[in-house]
Amino acid sequence: MENYTYNSLTLQLEGLVVSEDSIYPAFLFLFFSYLFIMVTNVSMLVVIFMDKNLHQPMYLLYCNLSVSDIIGSTRILPRLLTDMLRPPSNRLISYYECVVQAFTSHMFGTTAHTVLMIMAFDRYVAICNPLRYAAIMNNKMVIKLTVSAWGVAFVLVGILLGLTVRLNRCRTLIKNPYCDNASLFKLSCESVFINNVYGLTFTVVLFTGSIGSIVLTYTKITVVCLTSKNKTLNSKALKTCSTHLILYLIMIFSGCIIITLHRFPQYSDYRKLSSILFVIVPGSLNPIIYGMQSKEIRKFLSEMFQSKQVFAIK
Repeated sequence: MENYTYNSLTLQLEGLVVSEDSIYPAFLFLFFSYLFIMVTNVSMLVVIFMDKNLHQPMYLLYCNLSVSDIIGSTRILPRLLTDMLRPPSNRLISYYECVVQAFTSHMFGTTAHTVLMIMAFDRYVAICNPLRYAAIMNNKMVIKLTVSAWGVAFVLVGILLGLTVRLNRCRTLIKNPYCDNASLFKLSCESVFINNVYGLTFTVVLFTGSIGSIVLTYTKITVVCLTSKNKTLNSKALKTCSTHLILYLIMIFSGCIIITLHRFPQYSDYRKLSSILFVIVPGSLNPIIYGMQSKEIRKFLSEMFQSKQVFAIK
C-alpha cells in the first residue's frame, strides 16, 4: 500500500537515470553543452550590444531568444548536473524551488514561441512593407513587441502553475529529470481535470497561434517574392526568412517530441531524454544558425579577429 505524505515541503527528484558506466560521459556531455549554450548566447548578446550596426529591430528581437535560452538552461542544467553526482535518495529539492524551476522551464518554452512569432512579424513588415519598415518598427514598437512576448508567456504560464499550486500534495517523487507542471500536479491525489483541460487548451492555443502566424506571414512573404522582380529583395528575403524558419522548426520539432512521448508512458525514458534535449538543442543551434546566416554579425566578428591579430603582431 502506498505511503502518503501530505503537503511535504521537501520533494525528491528522480533525475536522469543512467547506468554507472554512463554517468561521467553523460555528465561531461551536459556540462560542455551548458558551457557552449552560455558562451554562444552571451557572445551573441555582447556582439549585438557592441556593434551599433546591429541595433536593428531584427537583432534586438533576437536578443530575447538568447536571454530565454540562457535563463532556461541555467535554471535546469546546473541542478541536473549536480543531481547526477548524487545518489537517488539525496536528490532532494524544496517544493518552492521546484515550483520556480517549473515556472522557468515553461516560460523558456513559451517565450520561444512568442519571440519567434514577433520575429516573423518583423520579417513580414521588412519584406512586404519595406518603405514603411522604419516607421512601423521603431524603438517604441520593438519595446511593445518584446513586452508582449514576455507578458503573454508570463500570464499563460502563471495560470498554468497557479492551478497546480492550489492542489494538495500526497506524494513527493518528481518522476522527471527536472520540475515541470505535469510532474507537480501528478503529486496530488485530488482531481486534476481542470489542470489537464487548461494544459491542453494552453498547448493548443500556443501551437495554433504560433503555427498560424508563421504560416500566414510566410504565405504573404512568398506571394510578395513571387510577384516581385527585384532579385535583391528576393535574395535578402530568402536568407533572413530561412534562418528564422530553421530556428522555428527546430523549436517546434523538439517540443512536439516531448508532447507526443507524454502520451506513451512506456517510453518515459525517451521522454526524459527529449526533455533535456529540448533545452540543449535549440539553445546550442540558435546562435550558430543566426550568427552564420547574418552578414553583419560575420563582418563584425571578422573585423574583431583581424584587429586582434594585428595587435598581437605588434
